[in-house]
Amino acid sequence: MNERIQLLAEQAGYLPDMFGIGHWDMPECKKFAQLIVQECVTWVNDNVGMVDEEARADLLKHFGVEE
Repeated sequence: MNERIQLLAEQAGYLPDMFGIGHWDMPECKKFAQLIVQECVTWVNDNVGMVDEEARADLLKHFGVEE
């Protein structure tokens, strides 16, 4: 997960705790964010037509999600 997802988490109301650690750093939150991005990629592939591998890889990279 990258800074873009952290920024989105902050916009959604996730705030760092007293130790400066944000709840978005929890494994469950990271996995949730990754699953959302992967679901978006799947939806684009299924509904918008053929998305080339480069565009798919760029979308995953934008959010720091590994396949």
